[in-house]
Amino acid sequence: MTSPEQPTALLPGEVRMPLLGFGTWQATGETGYEAVLAALDAGYRHIDTATMYGNEREVGRAVKESGLRREDIFITTKLPPERVGRERETIEASLTALDTDYVDLWLIHWPPNGPGEGIPVWREMLAARDENLARAVGVSNHSISQIDELIQATEENPAVNQIRWSPALYDRQLYAAHRDRGVVLEGYSPLRATDLADPVLVRIAAAHDVSPAQVVLRWHIDHEIVVIPKSVTPERIRTNADVFGFSLTAEEMRDIDALGS
Repeated sequence: MTSPEQPTALLPGEVRMPLLGFGTWQATGETGYEAVLAALDAGYRHIDTATMYGNEREVGRAVKESGLRREDIFITTKLPPERVGRERETIEASLTALDTDYVDLWLIHWPPNGPGEGIPVWREMLAARDENLARAVGVSNHSISQIDELIQATEENPAVNQIRWSPALYDRQLYAAHRDRGVVLEGYSPLRATDLADPVLVRIAAAHDVSPAQVVLRWHIDHEIVVIPKSVTPERIRTNADVFGFSLTAEEMRDIDALGS
């Protein structure tokens, strides 16, 4: 699925999800297309989009024109809240825009408002998976209690929960709660939610001759948390992908974890 140096998380159904992904929020039009192409060229094999982002067509075009095999690229998209009740129509529109027969992961972008309202949506997600429109299904921006509600109703765990995550937001109990339920934690806005001038990150970066941003991404990977940095700048896209030549010591991991306390 991916080159050996890229670690993956194992999802239900033997689906392998690269721990490093490329986020495409706000990357639209030709800029979005060029950013995804640059990311694939830099070695990313996991692209994260959403119906709400309005860039699925550009993502699909970049994947097609990258010269890579579809099965070597992991594509995530998401169902927006206003499409609740139109799940099947939405995934079909996503597949058309992405110009693919399936996505690797389909997420509920935000939980519906009222208690219990997420359960019918979750059943539709599972149906799409069972029809091979998505290899795995999960959620985004869900609390543990919202995840438990879905599990109790269907006995099916979301494969993934994508939430804001960074060293400053590190929460050991929340991390453990996902792991206990067999739900892979995926972090978005890893760099936006981080003070890259923090002395701890600067010191650790200097020790490895890398940037503080690379340290933050490696910290996610060493915790086996999927991380999806985003950029439209080719140089930064390349730098963010270059996190497999070093790893953090147990002491460095503890020091970074402590930024969340």
